Amino acid sequence: MPDGNFGGGDSAATRMDAMYRYQRHIYDLSRKFYLFGRDRLLDLLPVSEGSSVLEMGCGTGRNLVCLARRRPTARLFGADVSAEMLATARASLDRAGLTRKVDLAQAAADGFDPMTAFGVAQFDVIYFSYVLSMIPDWEPAVRRALAMLRPGGTLAVVDFADQGAAPAWRRVILLNWLKLFHVHPRAEIEQGLRALAREIGSISADVDVLSGYAYMLILRKTW
Repeated sequence: MPDGNFGGGDSAATRMDAMYRYQRHIYDLSRKFYLFGRDRLLDLLPVSEGSSVLEMGCGTGRNLVCLARRRPTARLFGADVSAEMLATARASLDRAGLTRKVDLAQAAADGFDPMTAFGVAQFDVIYFSYVLSMIPDWEPAVRRALAMLRPGGTLAVVDFADQGAAPAWRRVILLNWLKLFHVHPRAEIEQGLRALAREIGSISADVDVLSGYAYMLILRKTW
């Protein structure tokens, strides 16, 4: 359902592969109608020449293709727990002529080692696009990302809001639809990210997407 998946180890990989084995072929076509804010997030990322950027839960590689075209001098990396989604990502990058511009690895949030996967210890920018609402225990994934972020680096998230402020009809339809794909928007995620921002530094961008449909937070790590 979201752009990708990054939590839960082997059991999550098996579950995600089963869910996306066939769905991945129409994934990008269908998701453009309700994964809003992704392109704006990419535009807001502070990516300069030579910046190293990691997408955690890269899914089909859609965002990485877009970012590679926007920021051709950046060093781009993507990790996802699903081998099926990574197969689609590699095919997408190959069609776009970007295979040498983006490195991919299969990995889950728990125990992810960027040195083993990419030969890189830390990144300038790490982002999650519609991923955290799919991870039951989301905080370890975010803290692992923060540990891989350089001082002064940026952590960015766009994801579904909890729909608490949405009209009842939208809340019921959207939440029941998302549940089919193991997606569970929770207020605790957005609140937790805001608390982490106070812990690590500051929020440099705070965007409400479509009146409470989704949120976008860009955090700057100052230590």
